[in-house]
Amino acid sequence: MRILVTGGAGYIGSVAVDRLVARGDEVAVLDSLWRGHRSAIAKGAEFYAADLRDAARVEAVVRDVNPDAVLHFAAATLVPESVREPSLYFSINTSGSLNLLMAMLEAGVERIVFSSTAAVYGVPQSMPVREDDPTQPINPYGQSKRMVEQILEAFSLAYGLRYAALRYFNVAGATEYLGEDHDPETHVIPVAIQVAMGLRDAFGIYGTDYPTPDGTAIRDYVHVLDLVDAHLRALDRLDETLGAINLGTRDGVSVRQIVDAVEQVTERELPVRLEARREGDPPSLVADSTKASDVLGWTPTHSNLPEMVSSAWDWWQRHPAGYSRSRAEVPSAVGR
Repeated sequence: MRILVTGGAGYIGSVAVDRLVARGDEVAVLDSLWRGHRSAIAKGAEFYAADLRDAARVEAVVRDVNPDAVLHFAAATLVPESVREPSLYFSINTSGSLNLLMAMLEAGVERIVFSSTAAVYGVPQSMPVREDDPTQPINPYGQSKRMVEQILEAFSLAYGLRYAALRYFNVAGATEYLGEDHDPETHVIPVAIQVAMGLRDAFGIYGTDYPTPDGTAIRDYVHVLDLVDAHLRALDRLDETLGAINLGTRDGVSVRQIVDAVEQVTERELPVRLEARREGDPPSLVADSTKASDVLGWTPTHSNLPEMVSSAWDWWQRHPAGYSRSRAEVPSAVGR
């Protein structure tokens, strides 16, 4: 197939591009490089510099690529930033996605896999979270993504668009060449690794009095390879709309367990700073991924904590300054 990948220079998008190239698809990447990395895009993929907020440019790219389907990863994703700058999140995530969907409609492209988020659930009332649980996002990031889901629903009914909205919980891990390098970095595992490398002074644990076995918050983590595998499975099953699908393992891990795993893998003691709970953080957030198993035939195979931490650690050892100074060449079809 000919696939357009938005956000294909980002953490998850670059792994998806790599896997698509590896399996023989024709791949085009649309990315503004705002927080992505040009060197992360696998050789063999076309690159179009474009911002989703530029409707005319997006329309021109979609028309030029003329894809069979779209994998839509491009987004702003930091919850605290979304609270400070909601206009940024609604303009990129919601309006930008609408620009993309309008361009697809104009070009006759009828299939899209959308990267959504568990943030659409807000603070769930029960665990594990199911797709039919209430969606009550509590921050502009979650709200912006939920609005796109609603647009997808409307486009599906009105125009026959076939879509899957994959709701991520937490993503971790790396391939040999492709890893997680955000600026700023806020994700737990890479932050812990940066502390182990001496790039940060200490690792903050926010809340030690949760009603969990060790008192720290529990989250559901999926290896980036497993996450991308779910996207490819969804892509290949879009003969009909699949709707919202959770991507998780149902086996959450605590922040304290992550600290222990990083110390084991790196063989370094992690300086820890205990902080108060952050407002809006639930004690536990894990996914019921029954639908992903039933509809996509998806079972995570890499999403154990030691493998996620060790793969991320190995990548950071090879790229101690991330993509910016590593000068690492990303060969075609890596990370298989």
